[in-house]
Amino acid sequence: MSTKKRLITNFLSLASMQGLNFVLPLITLPYLLQVLGPGKFGLISFAQALIQYFILFTDYGFNLVATKDVALHRDNKKQLSVIFSTVMLVRILLLSISLIILICLTWLIPKFQHESLIYFLTFGMVVGNVLFPVWFFQGIEHMKVISVLNMVSKVIFTIGIFVFVNNKSQFLYVPILNSLGYITIGVIGLYLVMFRYKINIVKPSKSDIIYQLKGGWDIFVSNIVTSLYTTSNTFILGFFASNTVVGYYSSAERVIKALSSVIAPLIQTVYPFLSKALQESREKTLSIINKIFISITITMGALSMLVGIFADDIVDIALGAKYKDTIPLLQILAGLPLILGWANVFGILTMINFDYKRQLSRIYIAASALSVILMFLLIPTFNEYGTAWNALLTEAFATLLMAIFLWKKGIHVWSWKRKTTQN
Repeated sequence: MSTKKRLITNFLSLASMQGLNFVLPLITLPYLLQVLGPGKFGLISFAQALIQYFILFTDYGFNLVATKDVALHRDNKKQLSVIFSTVMLVRILLLSISLIILICLTWLIPKFQHESLIYFLTFGMVVGNVLFPVWFFQGIEHMKVISVLNMVSKVIFTIGIFVFVNNKSQFLYVPILNSLGYITIGVIGLYLVMFRYKINIVKPSKSDIIYQLKGGWDIFVSNIVTSLYTTSNTFILGFFASNTVVGYYSSAERVIKALSSVIAPLIQTVYPFLSKALQESREKTLSIINKIFISITITMGALSMLVGIFADDIVDIALGAKYKDTIPLLQILAGLPLILGWANVFGILTMINFDYKRQLSRIYIAASALSVILMFLLIPTFNEYGTAWNALLTEAFATLLMAIFLWKKGIHVWSWKRKTTQN
């Protein structure tokens, strides 16, 4: 298959998956919000915010670093077996540590002792995420596998929601179904890697383990500090406000995340391709990134404007009359789709591929420091509104720092007429 045809196939596969990811929440989210109410929905969102830390911990940056390694060695089955075995071993060890931490939290901290079962049921998402080697399929550019399996997960969750969740007392079925979907595709993904792609399980050497840990460290730090102004917003809000208030903010955040994820197929498709293209031509790679930047600016800019203008209608249609308090939150967060689109281009496609992972990590650390300051200044006083402003300002700050860094390096990926100079 030619490179162009493979890219188109991968993009269409991921686009179809993202389309389903976009449509199915539009079906289930309003239903859950109405059946569960802001309180129970807020509790579920708080539990997912906590579990997201464990997902980040077990990912350890492998979804980018291991993807790049697989892409570079895709024709070497022996090396692929080493990469696969090493990454899976490390992730299982991190999973074990995560479970121990969760047990300690539910034993020692009163906030987690209440409704502790929901945290363990939600933890199944971490298990499924560890089992599913999405980084392997991205690296060999077989995105169709990811698309099909993710569709299976979403369909299981969607059908299950309407069958099993009919009133507030059945809220625990939500994390059960979520975890069931994740674990199902994780097991299927492992089966495909070992039996369809003939990847063997080998004993990793100490040097292989150290290599993967060192390679993923900067991305891991970036992901962790980024979570301080993404996942942590919902998490910290849960300590200062009621589950109902958390539900209002989480519903607005879910809408924004769904809209922002529109570009995910494009980013996931071109990332491994650019990793390989950079080995051949720096100029060609920058030219492609520039075209992607222009496309994202136009599409996500229009999307952000539409969200800001039609926030009332979006809430009425997607969330329902009970969630009128979400409208101003959605208006505050409306700029995020564009900002996050730029961050993907500057950070993932450019800085990581050009081996500026450490510098990107420092940018996220700086943004996280700002977020922590704003978090404790805004959230205790302004609750959900302070949380929304914190999310917007911090993302904008991080993206601005990325742009300044690339400009200083002479990498002008944002130019409508691109100009580049050598470092």
